[in-house]
Amino acid sequence: MRFPKLIGSLTLAFLAFVVSPHRCAAEKRPNIVMIMVDDLGFSDLGCYGSQIQTPNLDALANGGVRFSQFYNTAKCHSSRVALLTGQYCIAAGDTSLSHAVTSAEVLKDAGYFTAMTGKWHLKKQPTDFGFQRFFGHLSGACNYFKGDDSFRLNGQPWQVPANDFYTTVANVDFGLQFLNEARQTDKPWFLYVAFNAPHAPLHALPQDYAKYEGKFDSGWDLARERRIEKQQRLKLLPDGVRPSPRPDHIPAWDSLSEPRQRFEAKRMATLAAMIDRVDQEVGRLVDDLRRNDELDNTLIWFVSDNGACPYDRSSRGVEHQPTNGDVSFGDSTGWAWARNTPFRFYKQNQFEGGICTSAIAHWPAGISRPSGAIVREPVHLIDLMPTFAALAEAKIPGTYPGRQLRPVSGVPLVSLLQNESLEREQPLHFLFSADRALRVQNWKAVSFRSQGWELYDLNADRTELNDLSQKYPERLKDMVETWTAMAKDVVHVSDKQAAAVSPAVEPKLHPEWTNFDRDPADGVRGSGAAKRGKRNSTKQAKSNRPSSIRGRKNTKLTVADGVMELVCSGDDPGLAWDRLPAGLAAGPYVLRFELNSKASGAGDVFFTTDMETSLPRGEQIGFQPKHDGSWEEHRIELTTKLSLRKLRLDVCAGEGAAQIRALQLTDRQGNVLLAWP
Repeated sequence: MRFPKLIGSLTLAFLAFVVSPHRCAAEKRPNIVMIMVDDLGFSDLGCYGSQIQTPNLDALANGGVRFSQFYNTAKCHSSRVALLTGQYCIAAGDTSLSHAVTSAEVLKDAGYFTAMTGKWHLKKQPTDFGFQRFFGHLSGACNYFKGDDSFRLNGQPWQVPANDFYTTVANVDFGLQFLNEARQTDKPWFLYVAFNAPHAPLHALPQDYAKYEGKFDSGWDLARERRIEKQQRLKLLPDGVRPSPRPDHIPAWDSLSEPRQRFEAKRMATLAAMIDRVDQEVGRLVDDLRRNDELDNTLIWFVSDNGACPYDRSSRGVEHQPTNGDVSFGDSTGWAWARNTPFRFYKQNQFEGGICTSAIAHWPAGISRPSGAIVREPVHLIDLMPTFAALAEAKIPGTYPGRQLRPVSGVPLVSLLQNESLEREQPLHFLFSADRALRVQNWKAVSFRSQGWELYDLNADRTELNDLSQKYPERLKDMVETWTAMAKDVVHVSDKQAAAVSPAVEPKLHPEWTNFDRDPADGVRGSGAAKRGKRNSTKQAKSNRPSSIRGRKNTKLTVADGVMELVCSGDDPGLAWDRLPAGLAAGPYVLRFELNSKASGAGDVFFTTDMETSLPRGEQIGFQPKHDGSWEEHRIELTTKLSLRKLRLDVCAGEGAAQIRALQLTDRQGNVLLAWP
């Protein structure tokens, strides 16, 4: 399980790209169209299980190949960095790209005409990084009808028209214009189309919205069932894959209020319309290639930057239809769950729902696999830049003016296109903000918001339902060590970003996920707080964030192999939870744990049912540990009928060492509400 040669092999792999470009089946270098969409769920296309009409993308999949394990970084800007540079985001210099070259620079130097349309979301402009033509916005999101002041055309400010403008359409309008210019040069060309759809704010053209109005009134439970059934018919995933169940933070559709159902149905109709429009514009681009006799030797690669977005940020005009720039909706956590069928979690999380998305490659002259084949090998956005370089017979430089280059981590996917096996020496590394993962062959270690690591065998459990961290602790330990080594030596993160995780908190929650207990209203964020500026919205997010355990004064807390180790060095030691999840079910509760103590003194549990009371004020329940160095079980009843907000556990009253494992807060029936570590 250890990988002692990985870091050293990076330099050799990098040099291989420089001196040994790959040959392909096509007789001449292909044109390349790279299409990236924004926040598309794994099952949002027809060829991935959806009922949304995407005939043009489905046709590309049927005439090319689909990928069932295509990975991204789970977030907008970091996926764009990975796509453009072949490196993990931080290694490349993040949005500055100060340690990387882009595919546009590599291909331009190899004689390609290079152009881009759409969302940039990085520093400077595309024309500073090898693109000879650019139309689009430098921002990470904008109004689809009104745009913003970051639009540029070939490096110069561009005024968004007051009428008859929609970004998805404009991106292809300018893309076709740039292709006409490329054809005058008699060079092969590279076109990167970065749609901002279906990223929020949710806006749809009226004619597209009309196609889906009322189509989602039956809700996400039924929609997800239909997607699962279609995925099974398509053989997209192996037989026997168990879809993840609906999580507790997503209510059953039938339990929602009528105003909430009405609003949620409109949100999904809008998303469907936006995805449908992307497909229509892709069709317009493909038709142009066909008319110019270029489709056969053009590699079209379609990807998403991350899975469906759960962040329910402010909506405006919730009683209306979002078919103009004055009405806009935020994303829905409920529909994000359905759109990521059959996986768990969402954008930013490093579970499959966040990092695995649809991907299509179409190239009649160069792909040797049978048309419509499903490629099941794990691949990543970092692989696309070296793939394009190989097919273009281009060199990835080792030096570049004004930048300190680092090695490319991706590998060319030419062998996969030729129906051969892929060789990858390095595991796939994942990190965005506090979320982490590592993919090593069929094994995956994953951490939610830098909480306890989980371990999954994706061959047997693709939807990550059976955590094997307790069964294979040594395997997990090795993988965590590999993740940490790569984080420091390959990704070049700070010590803080590579720090050990904290104990797990259950249930897994986020303050910007939709609060379904409230009816929709204008200006209300997912947690239910009306937006009143950055400072107040930050306070609201903090007030709803699930708390991790901290060691109190005179207490050193570490976690190893599922056991919390406490070293108590003075009076009043213990563990504290300063803020339990706001959505925690009401009591009564049972606090259960196993204790092995060599300390002394009585034990206590303190808790409050409000945020104003400071511990140890509140309720107190005493218990007597044995302190004899053997494991013992404790079951402590918390008889309140209200919801807990703060909790403290003292397992001793003075100096000594103690271990705690299997710590759970349950209801009286034994259903686990929270669990640590």
